[in-house]
Amino acid sequence: MKCSQEIVQEILGAEKIVITSHKSPDGDSVGSSLGMLRFIQALGKKATICHPDACPEFIEWLKNKDEIIEFDSEPDRATSEMMAADLLFCLDYNGSGRLGKEMGAVLLATTAKKIMIDHHPEPEDIFDLSVSHPEVCSTSQLIVELILESGNESLLNQAIGTPLYLGIVTDTGSFRFSSVTPRTHEIISALLKNGVKQAEIHEKTFDHNRLDKMKLRGYAIAERLEVLPKYKLAIVSLSEVDLERFNYVKGDTEGLVNVALSIEGVEVAVMLTEDDGKVKMSFRSMGDIVVNTFARDHFEGGGHMNAAGGISFLSLDETIDQIKTFAPAYFGKPHA
Repeated sequence: MKCSQEIVQEILGAEKIVITSHKSPDGDSVGSSLGMLRFIQALGKKATICHPDACPEFIEWLKNKDEIIEFDSEPDRATSEMMAADLLFCLDYNGSGRLGKEMGAVLLATTAKKIMIDHHPEPEDIFDLSVSHPEVCSTSQLIVELILESGNESLLNQAIGTPLYLGIVTDTGSFRFSSVTPRTHEIISALLKNGVKQAEIHEKTFDHNRLDKMKLRGYAIAERLEVLPKYKLAIVSLSEVDLERFNYVKGDTEGLVNVALSIEGVEVAVMLTEDDGKVKMSFRSMGDIVVNTFARDHFEGGGHMNAAGGISFLSLDETIDQIKTFAPAYFGKPHA
């Protein structure tokens, strides 16, 4: 990150700093936001985090005593904070649409200087300073790079490093995705040297599962999984009725698409969840199989080559039928 010093100077010169990240928060968006917040505090400045909606239950522990203002439950407060800011960080997203329509409009309306730090391809030209590295595994890794390259490793401690470690570990599937590089492990080494306790993070994040969550995941694989061998495609779908039956809370299906992808003979997996008149989709693939194009072409989505998201406003069954209709043009072909 060649502009690390510039970003730190912007922080030191700002009067009101706000940190934002994308809708449907995940480990990387929450981790990078909290890591940045605590780094800013270590520099002697104050900041506020505003997210579109609540973080998943399984990473609630990460916030500790730090507050994240949620736009969907406190729109006036979040809007006021963003409009009053003179410096606004846009972490783990590359366009206003990723905040949702209403919060995205506020982002475009604010006069704050906007700094994007992100690892998704094709960023929009709406930021004053863009740090875009699609080749990097996570935004959390980029925040660590910012801290190290700006000469502030002495500030890196357990409080700052813990959310950044979690962001990296969740966005890399516990370091198994192809986006992991030698530099990723060097970054992890720096976090461990500066107080991060990786075993404790893994235990708090992955080893405290509600019984209903485990039953839902078992039901999804046993009853709601369909494999299309011809296209090396697995589809997992959960209706609103399914979610209600197992007392679903946000985060219960996290990583389930990767379970489907792990099935022998499967190279592409899609997870669909029905939610308030729409169907949310998560796509994963192996190797050189591209899913972000599929999501963008047909489901108003996008993302990385091997990990993308999308949305449909048809019924769950109609959306599944669409996936099956479009799949032959994209999947199941011999690799180049």
